[in-house]
Amino acid sequence: MSASTASPQAPSHRRALRAGFAAMAGTSIEWYDFYVYATAAALVFPQVFFPEVDRVLGTLASFGTYAVAFFMRPLGGIIFGHIGDKFGRKPALTVTLLMMGIATVLVGCLPGYAAIGITAPILLVLLRMVQGLAVGGEWGGASLMSVESAPPKYKVFYGGFTQVGNPLGAMLATGAFWALSAAGDEALVSWGWRIPFLASIVLIGVGFWVRYRVEETPVFEAKIEGHKQSTPIVFAIRNNWWPMLLGFCIIAMSSGGYVIATTFVQNFATDPAVGLDASVILGAMTIASLVEMIITLPLAWLGDKWGSKTLIYLGAVGSVVVFVPLVLVIQGHQVAMIYLLASLLRITLSGAWAPLSTLMAQMFRPQARYTSMSLSYGIGAAVWGGLSPAIATALIAATGTFWSAVVFFGVLCALAVFGAYFAPQHSDNAPVTESLTARGTTAIPTTPKD
Repeated sequence: MSASTASPQAPSHRRALRAGFAAMAGTSIEWYDFYVYATAAALVFPQVFFPEVDRVLGTLASFGTYAVAFFMRPLGGIIFGHIGDKFGRKPALTVTLLMMGIATVLVGCLPGYAAIGITAPILLVLLRMVQGLAVGGEWGGASLMSVESAPPKYKVFYGGFTQVGNPLGAMLATGAFWALSAAGDEALVSWGWRIPFLASIVLIGVGFWVRYRVEETPVFEAKIEGHKQSTPIVFAIRNNWWPMLLGFCIIAMSSGGYVIATTFVQNFATDPAVGLDASVILGAMTIASLVEMIITLPLAWLGDKWGSKTLIYLGAVGSVVVFVPLVLVIQGHQVAMIYLLASLLRITLSGAWAPLSTLMAQMFRPQARYTSMSLSYGIGAAVWGGLSPAIATALIAATGTFWSAVVFFGVLCALAVFGAYFAPQHSDNAPVTESLTARGTTAIPTTPKD
């Protein structure tokens, strides 16, 4: 029986678990690679790759290389979205995993500025671009692998497996640097920072083995008439521009707000003006990542009960409420409260993160879904995640107070609430109207249903 006529296996809990664990394994490795770089950009790279400039300019340059990957994400979304919509989610995800891992290992092998001069940061930027391409195609495909394989009443829960990969990867990354910080700042800057990058080669093998064994999703296997598009990017831009715009708003908190609350806070805490020991903030962020990893699936389960949008509303409001006292206790060097509030903030942030895979997957009909979802996420991550650290740094420099960054964080959360409220929701087998396929008109939702 040909692939086009075969009856796909219906979603089941067993199949959903396999897909969920495969998605979690892959995304945790990808996010580990991503956050290893982010942590190094905040703590080490200003000295290793930009030693000729003062701390502020060095930090901005380091965050600039960090932002490069975000701006490559939309291109990665287009490339791997095309592969995923035309040839399947599985081959696209295999390539993204290998690209990310190889680039990360090579960063760990790079000589510093002292050894090869300006060539060092140039090579760093090129490898960061490869990472950005890989992540641009990873998240959307992993989300679809878990959501499309899940039974209808459990899609938020199984979609949460993909979301666990983020805190798990972050915990491994910050945990590695936390352990290495015990050797002292001099050892960390001279050689210790390379170890987490080189360790990625082991994770690549594990992730490749897990992902190779999983089945393709039932939605792609079905190949329902009208779902396959000769040029997915054209269909996505023509028909899905409105939900893609709403997804761009939702990502403001999940990407930009998350970066402010994690990576940027680390840099703020260790700035000489604040003077917090790096081991304190690294320890707090590692424990917070563990808490987020544990709480993500229970929150995703609640998303099936309460609705994914309700969870996002609660997470956005709660994050603003917790972020303010976290800033105060960091400035006051109140170590116990830093640990407590950092973990509490990750719980509220997870309220918007846990249901994100399912909410965004269901914002698009199965036609060109991989491309639409990845492009929306990629552009949102490029703008909000890539620019947020630089914007926050510039705001503080212009105003002379960290509270301008706090206000910016609140704006990002408000945008996420707006996007979630108006987000349309479609089933995997939603029919395609003749006007939509024949004339390319855009379906704009009139009611914000969950």
